[in-house]
Amino acid sequence: MNKSPSSSPAAVREGGLAPSASRRVLDLPPEERPRERLARHGASALSSRELLALLVGTGSRRASALDVADRLLAGGLRGLAARSLGELEGTHGLGRAKATRVLAALELSARLASEGRTSAPFFRTPAESAAYLLPRYAARPVETFGLLALDVRRRLRHEAVVSVGCLTASLVHPREVFQEAVVARAAAILIFHNHPSGDPEPSAEDVALTRRLAQAGTLMGIEVLDHLVLGAGRFVSLKERGVL
Repeated sequence: MNKSPSSSPAAVREGGLAPSASRRVLDLPPEERPRERLARHGASALSSRELLALLVGTGSRRASALDVADRLLAGGLRGLAARSLGELEGTHGLGRAKATRVLAALELSARLASEGRTSAPFFRTPAESAAYLLPRYAARPVETFGLLALDVRRRLRHEAVVSVGCLTASLVHPREVFQEAVVARAAAILIFHNHPSGDPEPSAEDVALTRRLAQAGTLMGIEVLDHLVLGAGRFVSLKERGVL
């Protein structure tokens, strides 16, 4: 006897089940509802749309939780991760409580991606550094500047966000940067920030800030190893560009 396509996790994993926009989740047969499908087949069998609908919980009179999920995913998961709390609250059917729930789930996912091993990671090359930093910071909706404080073996001792907002010399001061490094007893630091536009090409201000911090590091005896600019799945190493 042939199985119905709706009963197979593989058949619906990518696209998910697609009820019409007018149907509520509760109007679906029990075996097609995201919560019941997760309990029966596991979370990996659900589409991103269905997983997001579970986070949303309920929709509104005019839109089901699945409809709300469709709107949130219009720009893909990367686009969703880049949206701010205010932008999420502007989505019809999504209030403060639901929006914060979605952001919390995205942040947990980013932390899991960057956590990896139980031992402290090493940062010996720009590629190793980018693999750690991109999942955690690249999609943030505002510019975020931070540092990784490393020991003499280039192993992570401490991670910190120093400034959030438009990066200028007045907002990112060497005092705040190296205070974190000194407290962590760092032998060297790697600095980084993201470009919310997705384009990691460094600006003139990025280059000037890098040189200023490198000079301060020389005076402090704490080397600035690199400055990574993070974009949408891409990065630029200012060390590789010859700035450091």
